Formats: sequence, structure tokens, C-alpha cells
Amino acid sequence: MAPNPLHLGVALDGAGWHPAAWRAPDSRPTELFSAAYWTDLVTTAQRGLLDFVTIEDSLRVPGDAHTPTADAVDRVRARLDAHLIAARLAPVTRHIGLIPTVTTTHTEPFHVATALATLDYTSRGRAGWQARVSATAEEAAHFGRREITDPSPAEIAEVLATGTVPPRARELFGEAADVVEVVRRLWDSWEDDAEIRDVATRRFIDRDKLHYVDFEGSHFSVRGPSITPRPPQGQPVVTALAHAPLVYEFAAAGADLVFVTPTRADGPAPILEQIATASATRTGEPLRVYADLVVFLDTEESTGRQRLDRLDELAGAEFSSDAAVFAGSAEDLADLLAEWGAHGVDGFRLRPGVAVDDLPAIADRLVPVLQSRGLFRTGYPDGSLRELLGLPATVPNRYATV
Repeated sequence: MAPNPLHLGVALDGAGWHPAAWRAPDSRPTELFSAAYWTDLVTTAQRGLLDFVTIEDSLRVPGDAHTPTADAVDRVRARLDAHLIAARLAPVTRHIGLIPTVTTTHTEPFHVATALATLDYTSRGRAGWQARVSATAEEAAHFGRREITDPSPAEIAEVLATGTVPPRARELFGEAADVVEVVRRLWDSWEDDAEIRDVATRRFIDRDKLHYVDFEGSHFSVRGPSITPRPPQGQPVVTALAHAPLVYEFAAAGADLVFVTPTRADGPAPILEQIATASATRTGEPLRVYADLVVFLDTEESTGRQRLDRLDELAGAEFSSDAAVFAGSAEDLADLLAEWGAHGVDGFRLRPGVAVDDLPAIADRLVPVLQSRGLFRTGYPDGSLRELLGLPATVPNRYATV
């Protein structure tokens, strides 16, 4: 095994990350909302010994955030709840981490904390959380509690040209930072030995070991304590997807792991420099950085490029993504991962272009190549998701009394 073996996870989004993935020959569009479909995907990822799966979610149907959802009916226009999918997968998987996306914008942090703590229990210490902002007017309209205005084309152009952060974006990420802080406090609001369960003395808990979090912010206040005991990991793994300095700062302040999107031309070095700047005041464990790639791998029938070209033809447009797109062989992808890993990236999150084709190719083609080069493990170690990712297994409780 190499001195710094690679960490590898996958991001699952319905039929796959290409908008025409559901129309690929082997896709299972009639099963997208079945437990069996998601179980098959995650057990395939577990067969490949991957660190985790993230499960995409938002408060709108899949598609471009700036395109009205009614305007495109040639793609999957529905979602299942990511956290509930993870809850269904927890008892039928054993080693792989389960990281659902849960928005920070229109959900109560108390509910987020208890839901993810429960997932950590049902998965026996394999839960994580991808925190995401819901920044569109369409999402806000589902709740009617606040008004969010979509940026105009001129505002978007200004952001792209100058890098200026709109006040509304800074406010949403400020709120998201508060949500992460409250969730982490609630996870700590029970000390590890708060449960006594002594039938003879009729004491289930030691009330002195439950703590108020007493958070007061500009968006909400939460007293606590949680109604769910401290999760098995103490602090489940918190992740975020980031494309800009503002979001790097958000991740550096509250996340364990950040997903980034380097370009093929520049590689990860410029982003790693920006994250180092954003993390200047961070204490404790360094922020882990995982690079995202959308992948279309060679199969027995077709090359990855041929598969991508056919999907583009079905979609009527060339595929583009926030992340770099790779189409080719497992060997060439292994070369790219090794190159980026040598620049200091801690791991990779691969986005299968077509879930039923590219996820098995990752597990059965890419992983053996990496193993043959000593870059990836040949079995799962025992332990929690935190341990699998190289994070400290034990996280001190901020409220613990001696």
C-alpha cells in the first residue's frame, strides 16, 4: 500500500448525473423510486470498498437551478428524500458511509440534528451530512415563510466577472453556518454516559449530563437539549460542496470534509491554495478536501466517450457540469486520480454519469487498477465512518463534566 492511499466515494443522483441517463439502455427508470434500486446501487459501491455514498437532494426537482422546472420534461423530474433513502439503506449495509444531503435553509436545525443522530444509530456509526443551501425563489415558495429573489442575468454576470458575493448569498451561508453550529451543539447536548438505565433506582438518565445549548442567532434560537442521545460517532461527518471562497470559508468553519470541483486544465492546486487561506483560523483537524469528477468509463460494449456522445445526442445538447468530466478507461482515470492526489487532494468523489453502468465500472474496473498500484485498500477496516476517513474516532464533548 502506498504511503498515502486514496480515499474514494461516489455521489448518487437518481439515474445518474447526465440528464439523459434514465434513457440509457441499461437504466431502470421504472425502478428509480424503489428501495431495491437504491439498495443495488449502494451494495455495488460497498462491493468496491468505497468510503461512502452521498445522496443528492434539494427542495426542487433535478435540473438547472435557473431553469423553471416545468420547462424540461425529457429528464427525471422527481426526487426521493435523501435522508429517508439513507435510513432505508442503513440496516442492509455494513461498512460504507451514508451521507444524505439535507438543506440548511428551510429546515429546523433541531430536526436535522435528531434525524442525523438517528441515522448514526441505525447505521452503527456510518452517518454523515452534506449541508446545502437552498437559494432559489422556487424552493422558498414551497414554505411561504420568507422571500428569496433569484439573481438576474446581469447579477450573475457581475458575480462571474468580479467574484463579488451578493448580500443574499452571504446571508444564506451565514444562516447555514449557524445551522451547522446548532446541530453540532445538539449532538453534544447529551454526554456519552448520560444514560443510566438503572431499573432498581428508576433512573433512565443522569439529568446533570444533559445540557442546554442556548443558541441565539439572527435567524433562530434553540434551547435544547436534544431528544436523541449523543450519536455513536459523537459527531457524524459533516460535508459541503464548495465552488467559491465564500463556501470554502463556510466549510472551513464547520465541516470535516469539503467537495471541490477542479478543472482538468488547472488541476486542484489553485483551489487548495484558496482553501488554505479560508482555513487560516481553523483549529483542530484540518479540513479534508475531496475532488469531484463526473465519470463515463469504458465498458465491454462501448468506450466512455462513445457512451457520453450517445447520451448527448439523446439530450440534444453537450453535457456540462460544475465538476470536470472524465470519459475514458479505468487506467487513465487512475492516472488522473494519482496525479491529483500527489498535489495534496485527500480523496475523490466520483459522480457516475449513468448510475447502473458507471458505478459497477468504478467498483469492478477502477478499484482493481488502484489496488494493483497500491493506491487503494483491499478490505474494509472495522470502525466508524470517521475512522474510515482518517478522522479522530473520539470527539470530545464540549459540555462534558469531569
